[in-house]
Amino acid sequence: MSTRRQLPEAPYLAAATGRKPSRIPVWFMRQAGRSLPEYRELRAKNTMMQACFDPALISEITLQPVRRHGVDAAILFSDIVVPMRAAGIGLDIVPDVGPVIDNPVRTAADVAALKGLELQRVSAVSDAVSMLVGDLGEVPLIGFAGAPFTLASYLVEGGPSKLHERTKAMMFADPSTWHALMGLLTDLTIAFLKVQLDAGVDAIQVFDSWAGTLSLADYRTHVLPHSSRVFAALADYRVPMTHFGVGTAELLGAMGEAGATVVGVDWRTSLADAALRVGQKLALQGNLDPVVLLAGWPVVERAARAVVDDGRLAVDAGAAGHIFNLGHGVLPSTDPGILTDLVALVHSL
Repeated sequence: MSTRRQLPEAPYLAAATGRKPSRIPVWFMRQAGRSLPEYRELRAKNTMMQACFDPALISEITLQPVRRHGVDAAILFSDIVVPMRAAGIGLDIVPDVGPVIDNPVRTAADVAALKGLELQRVSAVSDAVSMLVGDLGEVPLIGFAGAPFTLASYLVEGGPSKLHERTKAMMFADPSTWHALMGLLTDLTIAFLKVQLDAGVDAIQVFDSWAGTLSLADYRTHVLPHSSRVFAALADYRVPMTHFGVGTAELLGAMGEAGATVVGVDWRTSLADAALRVGQKLALQGNLDPVVLLAGWPVVERAARAVVDDGRLAVDAGAAGHIFNLGHGVLPSTDPGILTDLVALVHSL
């Protein structure tokens, strides 16, 4: 385990650990790239997979939104499928489609053929983290990974899916194969996050992007034990750990039990209501609707002020703190100037 740098004044780390920050911290999911012209210029010369395995590109793209927007945290530029690629799974990120798997995992034999993370294949990630820790100064660096369920969904479906039919069919019809797959992916997620933590990231976030497709009962039976093992395995690092999903209003209480210190909330649920649903002394992150950023500054300002007020109500209702963020990732068509102005506004409140 590396010696972790100390950033006692960082607003993001204060809010994430139940201390009073000097200002409301703000960062954005998918801030590293997406809407930035300087990112698009780099990506025009490199595929997504090339960028995710090049330390210099990872570092530069991670730094771009920090330089431009003055956000309170950087999130490592990567993708949730990187550890699967580094475990020998054939896949690519297809523009305008998303991750596409060469050979989807559908049977017990398919699961048995899966391998673990090859550490040498993610050396670019650890090298980039080491570079960033030096370059970011007092700005915390967030590492991340996909949660086992979301990784399983891509593997079983073969790519993005709206209904996750094959994933849920395996889960319901063949629970032994399902839990074997989830166990392997849990090990993969833990290993990938440990690489980032050992290299020096200051916090982590686990993205369970597709968990909202499940009922609470199914989530508790088929997913929660595996997600809980991820957070339990990393607890000794003593860094803030965020648990985030989309469409997870009914799951927030269970997600809060998994062992994270921060629960991400999408735009469908008020932060004050989320504080009651989570029901534990955890910080909340969120939750401006990303589409609001396309509606012009007067609308953005009103909505941002409402989120900040809602965050205060959440703290009054028992949340340990509030980190301002979107309810999902920055949309590619977002005007970067709006994001910069939004950061300044939140800092002024």
